[in-house]
Amino acid sequence: MKFTKSVSAVLSCVMALSLTGCGSSSAASSSSTAAADKASGKPVEVIIGTSPDYPPYESLDNEDMVGFDIDMGNWLFDYLNKNGYNYKVTWSQMSFDTIISAIQADQVDLGISGFTYDKDRKVLFSDPYFDSAEVVLVNKNSDITTKDDLKGKKIGAQLGTTGETCANDIEGAQVQAIEDMGVAMASLKANSLDAVIMDEPVAKQYAATGDYKILDEKLLEEENYVIAKEGNIELMDAVNKAIKAFNDSDDKEKMVEKWFANTDSSSTAEATAAATGDAQ
Repeated sequence: MKFTKSVSAVLSCVMALSLTGCGSSSAASSSSTAAADKASGKPVEVIIGTSPDYPPYESLDNEDMVGFDIDMGNWLFDYLNKNGYNYKVTWSQMSFDTIISAIQADQVDLGISGFTYDKDRKVLFSDPYFDSAEVVLVNKNSDITTKDDLKGKKIGAQLGTTGETCANDIEGAQVQAIEDMGVAMASLKANSLDAVIMDEPVAKQYAATGDYKILDEKLLEEENYVIAKEGNIELMDAVNKAIKAFNDSDDKEKMVEKWFANTDSSSTAEATAAATGDAQ
């Protein structure tokens, strides 16, 4: 599951400021700004950072960001706006490993991109909204069948994720931390990697194509969270109210069925092809 590793403060700022659409204005994250906007009737702008290279959580359909996280995030703020709040949501596409630094630099307000909890991350975590696990994906004809078979192998994972941490814990593994999951999957398909570690729902999407298989042993049980800057209590309290309503709603079940059902439907195949660079 996704979480960003620590980087130097200078590099974090440079990376955050280079994000398209995020470098020219600060996110409206302070409670005083939110209170002033609420009093004036002006919508409180919330900028959400996401990395659309991780179907079914988030991916690109032409230029549109789609996926479970996108639908869920929009649901949360639709719910809040129907229940006394006044938010205007903007989604910002960026590399996953820069989202936390962007939050810390007030470039974005929230991160919704398959994040999982880690006590060393200097962000505020919401209540959980989905369960998952870290698993190993290999090519369908691979002779790798267990975790022990991964020793000394070339293993890929997305940069800044718990998948990368799991890979580094494997004895003798030659770990390649790759920024874009689509690149990692292309390397696996070309046999430049022996395996890729990723979230179980994502792995199931790839396995549904018939080109890959998932090892039975799960490496890590996890949950997904929305993240915000430390101290941004007002916004996170609102998000948690919405997450509770979402978790109790029939809409969550419908979204899970829409995005996580393990089928070989055309939408699944197209999302997988787009992520691996094989879109027709």
